[in-house]
Amino acid sequence: MKLSGRIAFRDIETGVWVLEGDDGRTYQLAGGDRKIKKDGQRVEVEGNVDNDAVTLHMVGPVLTVASYKFL
Repeated sequence: MKLSGRIAFRDIETGVWVLEGDDGRTYQLAGGDRKIKKDGQRVEVEGNVDNDAVTLHMVGPVLTVASYKFL
């Protein structure tokens, strides 16, 4: 699945990086590397969305990043 949007850091519990998708949904990021974790950066991400995952942060489905590119 390809998604585009803006990377954001949410100061929830221990902190979490999310993709604020252009589709209006928020996805918790899993995987990728440190370069993707820049607040405000626009990206296109390819990966898998796990709607059934439960995490400490509870900010949305988990998006496991396979690849990405900056926009």
